[in-house]
Amino acid sequence: MKKALLLIPLIIISCKKEIPVSETVTNDSMAVTEQPYPKSQLDSAALKKKDSIINNAPATKEVLRQGVMRTEKEGQIIRTADASQLPFTLGEEFTKENQELVLKITNYNQPSLKATITTHEKDFNIRFNQIKLPNGKYDGPFGREITYEIPGNGEVWLIIGKSNMASGNTKGGFSVSVE
Repeated sequence: MKKALLLIPLIIISCKKEIPVSETVTNDSMAVTEQPYPKSQLDSAALKKKDSIINNAPATKEVLRQGVMRTEKEGQIIRTADASQLPFTLGEEFTKENQELVLKITNYNQPSLKATITTHEKDFNIRFNQIKLPNGKYDGPFGREITYEIPGNGEVWLIIGKSNMASGNTKGGFSVSVE
């Protein structure tokens, strides 16, 4: 009888099969295709109000339509935008604990970068954790605002997440404005 009780969990575990997930990877980067969002469905009032942008707001879809790529993998959200689109505001939302947003700005050729995180929640624990410069060096941590002198041209990353030195809610909507 004891042997039968030990075999039951093993049988249950062996019967559970996970569906394999495959990704198309080309030159160490994921290929992502964004679907165009019809301009006729955009809410013009939301486009005018910067602080009303959240992850799936019409204004955010307008930014997505203009070419900002988005992928999500294992709690990390990666957004990629070309520097020619500056200035812009992206809406995003953390729905799980310990999520992180990596905003990659390609072809950056300005002498400095200014960015701000805006949220409607007072106790939202979020900040710019790091910046990755075109020369591959990292700097940080920062607060909710960053002004940084950028040496050289290339790709700049803004890494946004929770502060391990602070408490507060780590889930919710926010927007990132970059100029």
